[in-house]
Amino acid sequence: MPANPTAAELLATVAASPRAVGAHDKTAWVGLFADNGSVEDPVGSRPHVGRAAIERFYDTFIAPNGIVFDVTDDVVCGMTVFRDLTIATTMSTGVTLHVPMHLRYDLAEVDGALKILALRAHWELAGMIGQLLGSGLQGLLAGAKLGPQLIGNQGIGGAVGFMSGLRGVGAAGKQAAGRLLDAVAAGDSSGARAVLAPVPRLEWGVDGAMSLEDFTTRVKGLRWGKTIAAGHTVTVSVETREGHGIAELDFADRGLRIESARIFVRTS
Repeated sequence: MPANPTAAELLATVAASPRAVGAHDKTAWVGLFADNGSVEDPVGSRPHVGRAAIERFYDTFIAPNGIVFDVTDDVVCGMTVFRDLTIATTMSTGVTLHVPMHLRYDLAEVDGALKILALRAHWELAGMIGQLLGSGLQGLLAGAKLGPQLIGNQGIGGAVGFMSGLRGVGAAGKQAAGRLLDAVAAGDSSGARAVLAPVPRLEWGVDGAMSLEDFTTRVKGLRWGKTIAAGHTVTVSVETREGHGIAELDFADRGLRIESARIFVRTS
């Protein structure tokens, strides 16, 4: 593996994940991760860190279900691949849930091979539960089965950790994210400051931290669409002068001030 893997090589590693999921190949899927890799699914829930924890995650959430990935776009930015997609999960009772997502894969070279260091799945747990409860008897039966599966594979602490994904900035955070993106897209630094923390970290692609003025210059003219609030992070599908991207906005632990904003765009 070259010291600087190509976008195609990074995408090939990421594409192996849904392929293994579709084949229900646990060994192949878990083997994509570094030994100290982590899965945070959804973002805001307790991460699963290390091989044993990732194996239990597979047993709980992947093994019992049929999962299909409908990918709209991939953004390769440095050693990160951000996927813009919807996942259709068919549970054991036959109910199918359609969940909009942004999947962030952070990759690294480990012993000459590309491995996933961190997988962060941005999706809204409350919305998924709403779909489940609104799916009639099949949905209720699937929910009734999921509880014992969670506790059996993850323990009480793991089940509580998963449900902590319900906490976060929610709809108010998405509104704040929209105000920031509207402001910087219009070149309005003052409007942006109204929703930013006093000393925010602002990044474009792999260029590192920059001033609000420089960030606004890079982002000007941006258009945004699909918005997901998971934990204290909001991700947004965006169109920039450099093509499709994904904005990742991290909020303070309290309140609705945005502490960091990064626009992931394809590395040139």
